[in-house]
Amino acid sequence: MARDIQERIKKLIIDQRLPSGASLPTEPELMARLGVSRNSVREALKALQAMGIVEIRHGFGTYVGPMSVAPMIEGLTFRTVAGHYRGEDSLLQLLELREAVETGLIARLAGRIPDADLAELDGLVDRMDAEAASPEGAVRAETDRAFHATLYRGLGNVLLGEVLEAFWDAFHKVRTDLVAVPQDPKITCRQHREILEAVRSGDALRAEQAIREHFGNIRARLSSPAPTDASNRSYDR
Repeated sequence: MARDIQERIKKLIIDQRLPSGASLPTEPELMARLGVSRNSVREALKALQAMGIVEIRHGFGTYVGPMSVAPMIEGLTFRTVAGHYRGEDSLLQLLELREAVETGLIARLAGRIPDADLAELDGLVDRMDAEAASPEGAVRAETDRAFHATLYRGLGNVLLGEVLEAFWDAFHKVRTDLVAVPQDPKITCRQHREILEAVRSGDALRAEQAIREHFGNIRARLSSPAPTDASNRSYDR
C-alpha cells in the first residue's frame, strides 16, 4: 500500500509536469485524491523525501524536491566502503565502473574542450608538478579530483559529475588501505599531462590509451595487499 501511494504521488508530479520547487497538493487534498488515510499520505511523503523527490517544509507545505541522485550516490559510497572493510573487492568494482565511464567519454572530448577549460587543466597539471616537487613529495587528492572534474565539465552531464564524486568520496574514506607502495608522483603528473595533451591535439585514440594507462596503474595498486603500516604515507588517486 505504501509503495503504491508513493508511485501515485510520483505519477502526479510527472503528469502535471511539476518542476523542482513546485507546490504539491495539501495532505487533505492528497487524501481525497488518492482515497487513503492521513497517516498513509504522511508515510509516503516521508519516504519520497528520503529519496529527494519531495521536500516537506513544516508549516509551509510539501514541494517537489531537487530530484537529485544524491541518495543513490550516498548508498553507492556506503556500499563500497562497507564492502571494502569486509574484505570484498568493492573498490575495484567501483574503479572499473569509473574506468568504463571515462574511457567511453574521453573520445568525445578530443579537440572539443574550450580554451578556458584547457587553460584551467594546464594550471592543474602545473600544480601537480609543484606538489610532486614539494617536501611532501605527493600530488594532493584535491588537485587530481579537480583535474577530472574540469576535464568532463564541458559535457554538461550532472549525473556523470555526481558519479565521479561518489568514486572520490569512497576512495577518500579508505585511502590509508589502498596500496602497499606509495605512488610515484612523477608518474601521476606524466599521466595527467598525457591525457591533457591527447585531448588538446584531438587524438581520440591517444586520449583513450592515456586514460586506460592511468586506470591500469590504479588497478594494479588496488590489487596489491594492504600495507602493514599505513602511517605517514601519502596516496595519489
